[in-house]
Amino acid sequence: MTDAIPLQIDIVSDVVCPWCIIGYKNLEEAVARLDGQVDITVRWHPYELNPNMAPEGQDLSEHITEKYGLTPDQSTDNRARITMMSENVGFPIHFSSDSRIYNTFDAHRLLYWAGKEGKSGQQTALTMALFTAYFQDAENPGDHGVLNRAVEEVGLSPERAAEILASDEFAKEVRAEEEEFGNAGISSVPTYVVNGKFAISGGHPPEVFEQALSEIARQGDEILADAEANENV
Repeated sequence: MTDAIPLQIDIVSDVVCPWCIIGYKNLEEAVARLDGQVDITVRWHPYELNPNMAPEGQDLSEHITEKYGLTPDQSTDNRARITMMSENVGFPIHFSSDSRIYNTFDAHRLLYWAGKEGKSGQQTALTMALFTAYFQDAENPGDHGVLNRAVEEVGLSPERAAEILASDEFAKEVRAEEEEFGNAGISSVPTYVVNGKFAISGGHPPEVFEQALSEIARQGDEILADAEANENV
């Protein structure tokens, strides 16, 4: 390939999912390794790990035990593994004895807005700001003050964000996207849908993403070459 092949990557994720940020950092590394072979455009889509969570959230250890049936020792081992992997990708995740899990519906409403009305890259920037708020600053990504600050940090309008949060704007759209991806068979996150047809699920190491994107790009390059050849007939 002489020119970068454009790839649209739709990422279904939640901002309280540690594998989502680990997977995204690995995806970034894979794209860097491909060194201009691909030109990716990213769109983020909603998935709520805890759609029925109360606004005050829940103790993380208690939640993990209830939801997944892990013993305290298993939960501790799992957090240690996540911590190690997050450090390896350059985004250290901090757990503590008082870590909590929260509902993220309002965060997804603002992420939908950022993707719809924001400038290029602002949706990803807001996603990263919310990952940072939750995993590194131990803040509630459903709290309107936290959300407004993150919005302002990435150059979006805090006034517009406050207007959205004070209403039910984009609630239907977020629910519709959740239903759409659920009907498509996506039941875990992160899931990456490349060019609307190739799905990659999980927080894979860079090598997995590199191989998958390279193969998809190669197919795209062949399709483009065939199209150009037909034009010259």
